[in-house]
Amino acid sequence: MRWCSRFREAGPVVAEGAGGVGHRRPVPLLATLLVVAAGTSLIGCAPADEPAETAEVASDAASPDGTLSAGGLTLTPMPDSPAFADATLELHGIEQGADLAPGTTSMHFGVANYELGVQTSDAATKGIANSGDGQHIHLILNNGPYSAHYEESVETELTPGYYVLLAFLSRSYHESVKSPGAVVLTDFTVGGEPSAEVDFTQPHLFYSRPKGSYVGSDIERLMLDFYLVNVDLSADGYKVRATVNGNEFMLTDWVPYLIEGLTPGSVTIQLELIDAEGNWVEGPFNRVTRTVTLEAAADSPAEGVEEAAPEEHGAESH
Repeated sequence: MRWCSRFREAGPVVAEGAGGVGHRRPVPLLATLLVVAAGTSLIGCAPADEPAETAEVASDAASPDGTLSAGGLTLTPMPDSPAFADATLELHGIEQGADLAPGTTSMHFGVANYELGVQTSDAATKGIANSGDGQHIHLILNNGPYSAHYEESVETELTPGYYVLLAFLSRSYHESVKSPGAVVLTDFTVGGEPSAEVDFTQPHLFYSRPKGSYVGSDIERLMLDFYLVNVDLSADGYKVRATVNGNEFMLTDWVPYLIEGLTPGSVTIQLELIDAEGNWVEGPFNRVTRTVTLEAAADSPAEGVEEAAPEEHGAESH
């Protein structure tokens, strides 16, 4: 079976908007969501992304501490972060399956047991890119690049199409909070477009980090983070295959990984959800490819700190 790919990239999301009307507790899916971590309008039938080139792929070798090595690169599980086990995120004002008018849409998130806009307590010791504006919400539409929001109210411009919305709480260094209540997953249409009827009971993989451009010392360690729904990873079960510049790594734990050994230039990363037999798990989001840019120049914010783009009014783009 092929997923009919009608998703179209959504417009930029801009923070600071009036809250939505009413309250919604989205998706029965949250009851089945396993804590395992953007925009497109459905047109034409095609796979989510083409598989990575395999002719020159170097496979990983694991060390006792869990570090994976291939082609001069290493992926190492990142040390534990504050868990925020009681943090919760809700979306108000947009019901699951709603049809919205094209144009500016207001969203209002409810956040509890988590403070937006403050630095995560261990940010200074992580040694990775960190947002100077603090903790925030990652908002992903149709598994496109996320937008970061430091306030509960968000405004976004939406064109006609079908949308799957994933939002989760993020630490200041962009690691997703993976506790069950800290995520919203829902869908809606805009402009009367037909629904793609994505099955929220099936396994899904969403890409989060890395994203954008990295400069200076930030290129030494890139955090790889993703969001999983309805699936657990294990050595003899489902896995995420991460291909970084042609080097293949099999990830068997749902944790963030630190990528080291990269040099300035473009970095291509493909993530695929695969089953115990090594087959790609069909789904609209289960294969995704992104490119980020690494620059050696130090003409950037202070080491390890990212700045929110002022023109985005709180919607941090990196």
